[in-house]
Amino acid sequence: ENIVKLNANENPYPPSPKAIAALKNFDAESLRLYPHADATPLKAAIAKYYGVGVKNVFLGNGSDDVLALAFQAFFNSDKPIVYPDITYSFYPVWCNLFGVPYKTYPLDENFRINAEDYREENGGVIIPNPNAPTSIGEGVDFIQKILDYNRDSVVIIDEAYADFGVQSAALFVGSDKYPNLLVTGTFSKSRSLAGMRIGFALGSEELISVLEAVKNSYNSYTVDALSIAMGIASIEDDKYFTEVIDRIINTRTRLTNELRALGFTVPDSSANFIFATYKGKSMRDMFEYLKAKKVFIRYFNLPRIDNFVRITIGTDEEIDILLKEIKEYLEA
Repeated sequence: ENIVKLNANENPYPPSPKAIAALKNFDAESLRLYPHADATPLKAAIAKYYGVGVKNVFLGNGSDDVLALAFQAFFNSDKPIVYPDITYSFYPVWCNLFGVPYKTYPLDENFRINAEDYREENGGVIIPNPNAPTSIGEGVDFIQKILDYNRDSVVIIDEAYADFGVQSAALFVGSDKYPNLLVTGTFSKSRSLAGMRIGFALGSEELISVLEAVKNSYNSYTVDALSIAMGIASIEDDKYFTEVIDRIINTRTRLTNELRALGFTVPDSSANFIFATYKGKSMRDMFEYLKAKKVFIRYFNLPRIDNFVRITIGTDEEIDILLKEIKEYLEA
């Protein structure tokens, strides 16, 4: 209580009123039964939203569950998989856990991914779009290049934050041209359902069937019954979804502009967070200062980004408190 929590990229706004109603009206007695064996109703809702078939949709308990299963299903070559050197921290964790060889390509001086690096032979590709923690998103032309350069490998586009600023690569799903594409997503960020653990993947029927086979080797049951009900209600409430996204983008723009005015360097963000640094000031010290004031942001003690912080976009009231404390730190 009494903290400003801007360190986990959670949504500052509640789930869709329709999702909340689905929770309140849920028949609790039905929880004695196992959930729908393959969650077809939720798969159908996701398929309709993205314009794909039900057989092009896979469900898991959060996108981390989906990605972990995808690493096991598709990255089994002796050749290394490839991804950026600054990116989501779980990629190397899964590689080490599952014995997957890997190679990273450095982001450029502006923290952008160079598509030309990904022309070499490999055992698979994973690209987060937008990237984390840099917040930078790439356009459809970039994704198409990655796909064109890697027709013999499974290409995973991790879209945990895509709803906040990039066009989804889902538009290529179902195309005979790119049967090797897998797009992963989550209801945790843009749909305010982090507590329900709903992750999904979109891909060709062949890729999805392989994912299902791998999942069923470990746990034959899908997401729980509450998640199915709330997920359907959430994805069908497009009006509320759009309103929340717009609010977050507006606050993101405001925070970016105000930090730049204070002297921070902040790349243009396509996510629900920003990535910031201040020349001549220690971001580690600022992180510790804010923590003492009960304002929590994220600091990364990693090469190349050890003087950057990642700040989740909160409510305007939370951002007011953040900016007040940052100004006090800079003046100290």
